[in-house]
Amino acid sequence: MPKQKTKKSVAKRFKVTKRGEILHRSQHLRHLRSKKGKKRIRRLKQLKKIEGTYKKKILKMLGKK
Repeated sequence: MPKQKTKKSVAKRFKVTKRGEILHRSQHLRHLRSKKGKKRIRRLKQLKKIEGTYKKKILKMLGKK
């Protein structure tokens, strides 16, 4: 039976923790930062968790489970 390949684009964007949580970086942080408040930029720098059906899809693309 053939092995499942990892989607490399997904592997670069998401990180799986030991507990099985999937983390990713926020959007809206690349450019036009001068109009955004400092508080908003600090919030956007934090990693976000993914839950629900997207979590299952991403795990499948990463070759886990």
